[in-house]
Amino acid sequence: MKSADIRQAFLDYFAKHGHTVVASSSLVPHDDPTLLFTNAGMNQFKDLFLGRDKRDYVRAASSQRCVRAGGKHNDLENVGYTARHHTFFEMLGNFSFGDYFKQDAIRFAWEFLTAPEWMNIPKEKLMVTVYASDDEAFNIWANDMGVPHERIVRIGDNKGAPYASDNFWTMGDTGPCGPCTEIFYDHGEEIWGGPPGSPEEDGDRFIEIWNLVFMQFDRQPDGEMNPLPKPSVDTGMGLERIAAVMQHVHSNYEIDLFQALLKAAAQATGCKDMEEKSLRVIADHIRSACFLICDGVIPSNEGRGYVLRRIIRRALRHGHKLGQDKPFFYTLSKALVAEMGKAYPELADAQARIEKALLAEEEQFARTLAEGMKVFEAAVANLSGKVIPGDVVFALYDTHGFPVDLTNDVARERGLTLDMQGFEACMEQQRSRSRGADAFANTYNDRLQVEAVSDFSGYDRLADMAEVVALYRNGEAVQALSAGEDGMVVLAKTPFYAESGGQVGDTGVLTNDGSRFVVADTRKRQQAHLHIGVVEQGVIKLGDRLAAHVDEQRRHAIMRNHSATHLMHAALRQVLGEHVSQKGSLVNADYLRFDFSHGAAVTTGQIAEIEMIVNRQILANAAVATDLMDIDSARKAGAMALFGEKYDDQVRVLTMGANGFSKELCGGTHVARTGDIGLFRIISEGASSAGVRRIEAVAGERALAEVQRLSQLVSDSAALLKAAPDQLPQRLEQLVGRSRELEKEVDRLKQKLASGTGNDLSAQVQQVNGVKVLAAQLDGADGKTLRTAMDKLKDKLGSAVILLAAPEGDKISIVAGVTKDLTDRFNAGELVRHVSEQLGGKGGGRADMAQGGGTDLAALPKALEDIPGWIASKS
Repeated sequence: MKSADIRQAFLDYFAKHGHTVVASSSLVPHDDPTLLFTNAGMNQFKDLFLGRDKRDYVRAASSQRCVRAGGKHNDLENVGYTARHHTFFEMLGNFSFGDYFKQDAIRFAWEFLTAPEWMNIPKEKLMVTVYASDDEAFNIWANDMGVPHERIVRIGDNKGAPYASDNFWTMGDTGPCGPCTEIFYDHGEEIWGGPPGSPEEDGDRFIEIWNLVFMQFDRQPDGEMNPLPKPSVDTGMGLERIAAVMQHVHSNYEIDLFQALLKAAAQATGCKDMEEKSLRVIADHIRSACFLICDGVIPSNEGRGYVLRRIIRRALRHGHKLGQDKPFFYTLSKALVAEMGKAYPELADAQARIEKALLAEEEQFARTLAEGMKVFEAAVANLSGKVIPGDVVFALYDTHGFPVDLTNDVARERGLTLDMQGFEACMEQQRSRSRGADAFANTYNDRLQVEAVSDFSGYDRLADMAEVVALYRNGEAVQALSAGEDGMVVLAKTPFYAESGGQVGDTGVLTNDGSRFVVADTRKRQQAHLHIGVVEQGVIKLGDRLAAHVDEQRRHAIMRNHSATHLMHAALRQVLGEHVSQKGSLVNADYLRFDFSHGAAVTTGQIAEIEMIVNRQILANAAVATDLMDIDSARKAGAMALFGEKYDDQVRVLTMGANGFSKELCGGTHVARTGDIGLFRIISEGASSAGVRRIEAVAGERALAEVQRLSQLVSDSAALLKAAPDQLPQRLEQLVGRSRELEKEVDRLKQKLASGTGNDLSAQVQQVNGVKVLAAQLDGADGKTLRTAMDKLKDKLGSAVILLAAPEGDKISIVAGVTKDLTDRFNAGELVRHVSEQLGGKGGGRADMAQGGGTDLAALPKALEDIPGWIASKS
């Protein structure tokens, strides 16, 4: 049963039982500062459980995407080395908000797992745990569900305090809490491990697949447990774990969700060993990275962005370990979209944006990784003992940009540890010396107090002359800056725009006779504009008069994008509704990014309409009007305030477009007429967070370049298909139709192959101690064909042990069958395992039917020849 089918069956089952199916929320928790990422299905319902929110349903079910790679819930270091740890996973959950409680929650879970029309898991393969004093749950399992007492385990306070138990859930030190009951799957006695609560519980035999939490009490600060007026239910079942059970494998990496990703990773890195753990790391991390970027996280050096960067760079390092030193990780997004895009359409919508972000990070880190690994190898070669000194770790981090957690990851593989105490000592010394490693970022800090005032002249001009009124180096005021020194220059008057309201700061140069200061960024501190950069030539001194020249081409590109943002905001409200409001923005020379409140994806048709509206306003070439007025008058005039902008008593009201199409408060720089924007084009749309969408767009020359790129893509595609561009839809429709016909024909031929198998293979049947035995290779078949052929052979032979193998590419599929009259003597699962192991693979299943596979094609003939001997040994 495929993972997608399990996910859908779960949602269908609970919808049938009155649950509202709720879409997965973003991985970035909405209005919950306590969480780094969404890590459980209940996160989006937290306010419902706490009574802060009400909805029009009291039962819900969801398949929630989750990440555990930072903060309290961090599985990053284990990923790739264990069978069930992931940074990204899907949590199936059903929830009751003061509606049903233990009786129905347990009944729903048991029925879904064991009923023939649903998962059909044998009841004897399941066992459950309950909180030690939860007699109610124990009795429901024993008396109503019929679970034998010996398969119900009571788990008490095993974490050193009252109510501190694996089977007692708490939201915090106080508040909602309650007992839980967990369902475990028994993988069989051939797997080491004991039941929960036993000394061997950490083994892999008994695996928890579902946890049902009963929110029953409200814990008070003094520890008293008061019953909740409306007890609720919160459950969670990992899709990957239940898929492993349903697909008869022991490792989550063997399920269908991972197989395509592992193959793609192997192809991208050139790795031939599919058991290589680095492939698992890469396959897991591409899921986290893509979904995090889809939900609006971008790689950075802080917060969520830093965790994303760690995930990406860990994957890249494992690719490098496999010998791939060229960009590869970004290409795997295609395989992920193919695997999960149907369940999460927003992932497919964001594919271009995801690939762009991953490739940029990959290119940036490639330079870091190669140099850092050389330094690491040299340090290890001269190492005496098993601990890498703190100063070496610090040098890797500070000089070569090698993250400490990456150093730790590499060291772990060599059986080495890090001297973290020594590393922290080096870090503290560096802080004392430089007050921060980055000259630009760390000199512009909260401790910097600037008394000087800068008048901004950049609305009207891009060049000006002004006196130097303050200079800073390393956060300290200085009298002069010399050639080669980083620092900040404050002018009495400047045309340079300081970063504000989403618009980036200007770049350019400050010059006089013999001196040149290159401005890399402009920031604002108190009433001063800080020109941040480096002295390229000469000396800059207090009192000098400098010519300030803004990078004109870059500023014009920024203004086009900023003005286009205003027009797009108004167009969004016109197309989507008045509820649309800005939630964040970024305007630079390359593109504009705009976050806005909206509860659904913007359709292709709506995007086209928004583009048309904006471009009509551009063609109208209306003058952009700027008025200064008090804030109350501006609001009465209908001006909208932009997210993140701070306003003085006097504000700038920007009116743009024909008939006052857009009117907003804005302190940024803009074009003089809408026609100066040139052209507007949306390049991506996707989710940013719960209830917030993100659009990225381009204007001017970049928009024209995007149109030309798409035009060339159409022309190239038309040439490839030997059709005129306007014939592409018809030609593609013909090709898709032909492809479907061929697929149907292939299926018909496979069915014919399976139907004729009985006659073709009858001559190969052997008699082994009175038992009919057939071991045969069936070329050209897939797994479905093998199963069909197996059923027909069973019917034809009446009593037999059968094993069929089909090579397909570099993989071998195996199906074994034992007729009912022989299952007390022969086990199909054992036979499949016996053969699969010889082929370098795994397998298993029921006594009468089992499946497996392998990759060693050369070993197949010998493995088939050995089957009669195996039968004889069991007779």
